Amino acid sequence: MRYKNNYFVAEDIKTKRITYGFFSKEGGCSKGNYDSLNCSYSSGDNRKLVTANINTAKKKLGLEDSKIKLIRQIHSNKVEIIDQKNFNEKIVADGSITKNKNIALAIMTADCAPIFIFDLDCSFVCCLHIGWKGCLNNIVKIAVNIFAKITSQELIAIIGPCLSKENFEVEEKFKDVFITQDLHYENFFTIKSNQQKPHFDMRGLINHQLRSCSVHKISNVDIDTYSNEHLFFSHRRSSHLCSLPTGRLINLIGFRDVP
Repeated sequence: MRYKNNYFVAEDIKTKRITYGFFSKEGGCSKGNYDSLNCSYSSGDNRKLVTANINTAKKKLGLEDSKIKLIRQIHSNKVEIIDQKNFNEKIVADGSITKNKNIALAIMTADCAPIFIFDLDCSFVCCLHIGWKGCLNNIVKIAVNIFAKITSQELIAIIGPCLSKENFEVEEKFKDVFITQDLHYENFFTIKSNQQKPHFDMRGLINHQLRSCSVHKISNVDIDTYSNEHLFFSHRRSSHLCSLPTGRLINLIGFRDVP
């Protein structure tokens, strides 16, 4: 992975037709708990500052002329195709796909995993927001099935910064819900000898779900949002420190060849 000023990219994935970034919280204008590149309108931050932060991210990626589509994330497995017809509609989902060169896609995270998926020809781009509910309900499979209907090209996936298994402690009943869904999911829970509770490997399960859907070209920007306080907002860390509310990181993808 590479950190380009205030966003991360995967060094092993090269494409001239797509621009993307998993942004840190650096380089914005928000203050206090939202310091500084908070890009969420629903976080309680000043809307003018949020708009300025989003425009900063767009400019970093050369997407000033693109329209950015924000969706209302609800921890579902719903994925919507975005085009000119529904761009101005309120979209309630946790994933979006577009082939429109004038539209950029974004999701907000603060421990959940941001995923970018695109086909080898870069004719479509996809942006997914995946927390534990998205894993449990396999939003990856939903997205890949949509891709299968619109392109026959090989898919490429990049998984951005998220909560690591070292900091994703859960209850036994949480683990049981996953194992009930799929016995193989037990492989993504571990208990260290000095600990009482299991830890959930969300990144590992997302990689498994992608491979199970025949997505084999996968890159991981493998950095933990919880422990890197200087770089990321983290809902779990802020909860533990009793310092909520917190901001949200923007994860943005679009096409370079905007007319």
